Amino acid sequence: MPLCDLDCRQAKVRDKAYRLYDTGGLYLDIKPTGTKVWRLKYKFYNREKLLTIGKYPNVSLLQARLKQGEARKQIENDIDPAQQKQDDKKAKRFKQTQTFELVAREWHQQNLDKWCANHAKDILHRLQNNVFTFIGQKPIDMLTIQDILFCLQKMENRQAFHLARRILQHIGQIMRYGVITARVERDLTTDLKDAIKKYRKTHFAAIDVDRLPDLIEAMNRNDARLYKQTTLAMKLLMLTFVRTSELIQARWSEFDIENASWHIPAERMKMRKPHFVPLSKQVISILNELGDTFGRQGHIFPSVICRKKPISNNTILKGLGRLGFKKVMTGHGFRALAMSTIKEKLGYRHEVVDRQLAHLPKSMVDQAYDRATFITERIKMMQDWADYIDSLSENKTIRLEIKQDSSIAA
Repeated sequence: MPLCDLDCRQAKVRDKAYRLYDTGGLYLDIKPTGTKVWRLKYKFYNREKLLTIGKYPNVSLLQARLKQGEARKQIENDIDPAQQKQDDKKAKRFKQTQTFELVAREWHQQNLDKWCANHAKDILHRLQNNVFTFIGQKPIDMLTIQDILFCLQKMENRQAFHLARRILQHIGQIMRYGVITARVERDLTTDLKDAIKKYRKTHFAAIDVDRLPDLIEAMNRNDARLYKQTTLAMKLLMLTFVRTSELIQARWSEFDIENASWHIPAERMKMRKPHFVPLSKQVISILNELGDTFGRQGHIFPSVICRKKPISNNTILKGLGRLGFKKVMTGHGFRALAMSTIKEKLGYRHEVVDRQLAHLPKSMVDQAYDRATFITERIKMMQDWADYIDSLSENKTIRLEIKQDSSIAA
């Protein structure tokens, strides 16, 4: 005879456990402690099994019967209800451990072979400072749009609009990796593309060629009393116009002084392709000075604090600022300065300068077919560029001497 709710409510506690049977294998198990638990006895492939449904009165008689019906449907579909319940519990516990930070670090590890070391380091640094602090320990499948928006608004509040967009891209990539690896249902960042403020992208500050003699004189005079490796780094950056990170991470093993060449390995390049830099006589002179001063092992620009590490990314930028070029010149600005000046003043074709800047052709078709390296022209160009810089310095000195003589005569 089927149970009614009154039977369940008024069931007395006994010295031993006993059962009140409903229908279809459903019964209420009453313990000596007073605990009442719904259970379902069923057969799966002729094996008798037991499914615990839940405690009464948290699970009412009606709810227990509904659970019984769901279990019967599972059995009809060749699914063992008890095993499915265990699997669901394991999946839930697993998802609880899959925090955003855990998935993000896994995604980061998976992509290391696609990135150069500095780029990989920058991405992890951004996530640690701007994301992990706020949502890192939250299960990724429990994240909400508001959680992500909170992180982005923190950056916007300090005017870091470009960083906010970068972080949104990273979070989107991590979420999509989570979808692929079955840790989250969907990428929430698709709903946030219009939620953050737009920014106007600006180029790195770079002086015009007219101010280049002043910069050269400031480096030579060094009234700011910068460390020797700082002024030499600025001069070498001006002469080679590589990226700042490519210069400060440079090691002596990459240089062939005898053949006047510098071979930067692919893993240190932004485009993940090895790069050749012809060395002018002036660059070789600076390298010899660096070698005589700091030795010819490890980094060519060792840090003052720790000789096993190179100078920091900000060393050159801060040095330029102390020389009087704050906000008007950056390390990256030497690349723009070289590009425009070499084309305008020295008459070299854009393609030649572009290859020396390690730029890839813009279109995929050009990348596939335009593989010219212009090595011979680049070797000559780099020497012409160094000689041109020397000529600016010499002209500046002559003008200063004439000016001083005129003032004495007066």
